Amino acid sequence: MKVIVLGASGFIGLPAAQALVRAGHIVYGVTRSASKAKQLAAEEIIPVVANYDDISAWGNLIATVDAVIDAVGGTDVKTLSAALLTKTAHAAQELRPLHAPKLIYIYTSGTWVHGDDRKTVKTDTSPLTAPVEQVAWRPAQEQRVVTNTALNGIVIRPSLLYGRSGSLLANVFRGAYEGKVKWFGTPGGRFALIHTDDLGELYRLVAEKGAIIGGKIFDASNDVSESVDDFLQKLVEVSGAKGPYEYVQPSNLFEVALTTTAILRPYLARSLLGWQLRKAGLTDHLEIYYDAWKASEGLA
Repeated sequence: MKVIVLGASGFIGLPAAQALVRAGHIVYGVTRSASKAKQLAAEEIIPVVANYDDISAWGNLIATVDAVIDAVGGTDVKTLSAALLTKTAHAAQELRPLHAPKLIYIYTSGTWVHGDDRKTVKTDTSPLTAPVEQVAWRPAQEQRVVTNTALNGIVIRPSLLYGRSGSLLANVFRGAYEGKVKWFGTPGGRFALIHTDDLGELYRLVAEKGAIIGGKIFDASNDVSESVDDFLQKLVEVSGAKGPYEYVQPSNLFEVALTTTAILRPYLARSLLGWQLRKAGLTDHLEIYYDAWKASEGLA
């Protein structure tokens, strides 16, 4: 396959691109950072330095590639998500030969669309009744992806990521390193989690099977949620921070989103794609993950 990964130097895009390269596919990695282009090239990912919505810089590839993965993040992600879908669909209609199969388009959403719920078990196909406010726009975007007539649209919803450089957990790791463990919200919450490597493998499988799973939405999450209290206590012990850990009041919508509890039991990726989780949970191997974060920051 030939695949374009938008956001290829990011915490989601890079492991997805690496998994595809390991499987023997040709991967074009679009990044806004010229300094990250060398990193991509070293991973055998063909770098393209461009703004994501500047389709003139990478859109010519759409004529011949099999799939596009939107793994773009950042503060402007809502606007970018809509623009990228529209521009990619238009380019596919304009550039791809009439006999070509529909371009596979894999959109990255997130499990916060399931909302905050400490009681109800949710699956891939559960109705979205109360998304977290920070991502309340995503369900409509998901539907625009899977119903787009010019593309073979598929959605992946990652849970809170862990491993490697820490993703959204990097801040709590830094606080622990500096001597105090703090998290947003109240006691009793549970994390829905996915290791970045397991997530990368799911992107590979979805890209490879895209021709037969168009229109599907996959939750990407471990089989068991984890106690936030247990994680914070273990982090105190692993880091040597001064206990006890503390909960603090969120001050913005993003911090409110970090307090989300989702009890997920995804099944579609296992049943349709044979996806297997291989990495240990966050709390069980926290020593490894904390040390990996320190090494990524040059602190080890």
